[in-house]
Amino acid sequence: MSGIDVGEELGARAAQARALALLRIRSRALAVVITPAAVAVVLFAAGAQGHLGGPVWDGVRWAVLGVAVVVLLVAAAVAVAVARARPAVSPTVPVAEEGAPDLYRLVRELADRLGVPAPSAIALTPDCDSWLEDRTHRAHRGGAGREARNTAPVLVIGSPFLWWMRVAELRAVLAPVVAGTDSSAHPDIAAARRFVRGLDAAVADGAAPGRGALRAVPAAFTGWVARLLLRACREHAAEMERCVAATASMRAQGVDYALRIAAQEQVGLAYAGWDRLLTRVALPAWRMGRWPSRLDAGVVSALTELSRRDRLADGFTSRLGERPACDLLEEPGIADEATSLLAARLFHGGPAESGPDWAPVDWQQYPDEVVDRKWRTEAARLHRVLDAMGVPPASVADPAVPTLARVMEHLAGPGGPGGPGEELAAGIGAAVARDDAQAPAPGPAQPTASAAGADPLDLWGPDPLPLFPRQPPRTGTELLADHVAAMVCCAAVDTAGAAPGLDWLDGPALLVDGERRADLAVPVLSLVEDGDPDPLRSWLAEVGVRSDKPVRLV
Repeated sequence: MSGIDVGEELGARAAQARALALLRIRSRALAVVITPAAVAVVLFAAGAQGHLGGPVWDGVRWAVLGVAVVVLLVAAAVAVAVARARPAVSPTVPVAEEGAPDLYRLVRELADRLGVPAPSAIALTPDCDSWLEDRTHRAHRGGAGREARNTAPVLVIGSPFLWWMRVAELRAVLAPVVAGTDSSAHPDIAAARRFVRGLDAAVADGAAPGRGALRAVPAAFTGWVARLLLRACREHAAEMERCVAATASMRAQGVDYALRIAAQEQVGLAYAGWDRLLTRVALPAWRMGRWPSRLDAGVVSALTELSRRDRLADGFTSRLGERPACDLLEEPGIADEATSLLAARLFHGGPAESGPDWAPVDWQQYPDEVVDRKWRTEAARLHRVLDAMGVPPASVADPAVPTLARVMEHLAGPGGPGGPGEELAAGIGAAVARDDAQAPAPGPAQPTASAAGADPLDLWGPDPLPLFPRQPPRTGTELLADHVAAMVCCAAVDTAGAAPGLDWLDGPALLVDGERRADLAVPVLSLVEDGDPDPLRSWLAEVGVRSDKPVRLV
């Protein structure tokens, strides 16, 4: 027997030992519940045989019986609440076998090589991670019978992996994940996991708001009991999962181990590109009421751009000639659109269906639909604040024409950097807060009768959405700098032939003669913070922007 086999056997035994420890906690809790009933049985049996007679013992017997009945009723109510509590399920996009036969074949062949049961299904999630998820609870399977408990877990795959990784890399990364189905099939480990997940769901239900006093008190008591049991289970549950992961990793070492080491670099790279794409590219679109419908394809573009800029990533794009893992899907575009919408709902809180104020946008339309609209919206807000402050227009002949010169003259006017700049920054901050408060709060739309039960967020649980804040906290000066830069970009587009563009790593970009101009921030900050317009005037002259010409606003 090899060292790997010995280590795998020891890890499996350690996981089983921890699972048995968890089940013993459940047994001890049951023993505590039935102890009063057992004492009552002994007392009544003794009385029936002529022992422990007299009125005192009769009172003790009936008192213990009353306590036993109350304890049993309370315990039964807690047990029913725990059993009915619905464990949270990660929001995913299900992948049917007819929609990805090659992917299912790859996973089953991998399970055969590992000698473990194959996952029961495959789902995609808008995250850079992969895991097995138990969905045998009756709420997750539409009330299936006892045979549902023997169903293998669902394999959840991060959608960015499918687009960035090659087929061989995906197989290597999924090997230790699929190997975990062996432990999931062990009855003791499965029972221990169901016990812990039920307690966790009961705690979440007990803390859920929106209940009346009649239901809140029993739910809070059930949550308190579940927390006590979870506290006793914490160490054993953590060690059991650690042993399960170690056992799966050891089992998977015989499958593409060398390739897995190289593929782990792609995992970290995909995570960095995905995070940058969400925060710099997708978030501005979400805030404008548009959701990019090809986020996973955008990861490839973002990481390709990263490899072009960063010599540390040099050579990663040479892999792109190999077959991408998304080819394992029959219709990757539909899967990409579904996961992109799910990402928008998770990280921003958008509705479940498209509409006039929540429409998909592809990458070709992004500059016009998102970037240009964002600039002109911020420029319009800047001039509304100037109007409210009574700032005179730059053109006396046509006072209704918005110009960049009006903004520059005001910020460079008397009062120094602590005067007009701070006042305008405060006005911009208040206007942004007011517009955000008036905008409809994003949130999941109520499913229609035909779509009921098909929403991936139905089983999410009580955790609030979105997971990301709608807008990171910004100071008034930062907001003013963004609005002034937006005004400059509008003037460049309208008077100098520039164009809005998309930078895959930094989001909205200004293109002059087809090249991105990333040097606008410094002159804008000089104007906003120091009241010095000369650096910005030099930049405008270099690009050919006319600050006295009217700018089209939203």
